[in-house]
Amino acid sequence: MHAVRNIRLCTKDCLCLYVCPTGATDTENGQIDFSKCVRGCRACVDACPSGAISLVPETLPPQQNKTGEVKARLRALAAAKARQQTLVQGLADRAESPVQRQFARALAQSNQLMAEDLLREAGYMVPQSGEAKAFLEGLLAEPQPGDFPAGAARKLLELL
Repeated sequence: MHAVRNIRLCTKDCLCLYVCPTGATDTENGQIDFSKCVRGCRACVDACPSGAISLVPETLPPQQNKTGEVKARLRALAAAKARQQTLVQGLADRAESPVQRQFARALAQSNQLMAEDLLREAGYMVPQSGEAKAFLEGLLAEPQPGDFPAGAARKLLELL
């Protein structure tokens, strides 16, 4: 197990810097240096007040098999959450009250997180899933805009 930081949750309280025995944490780039991380130490995980650091296994278990119908329903739910996120974000952008704006933004973020979780369950965004590999291969097989990071997609395929 090694530590990873969710930079969207990180509040830059930087307690991890003070408790890490090897200096593996770095709040400037948001990354934790795996080569310095003492596997399973947990010091940074336990010290992080925002819960932005967690331990992940070195190797991931195989993706749980799901039927095509289950995957389709998960993708449909994820699409619904994405639509809800767009609608609520529009409300946040037009809200006159700061309280309404904050509430709408929180709802939009909640819908985004739920959509990401649903896509993960459907097999996307999970590195060991066949869907992730097929998705990347499909992107590389089709013409993409000039700013498409083809090199990064090829590198990900090598790592899979």
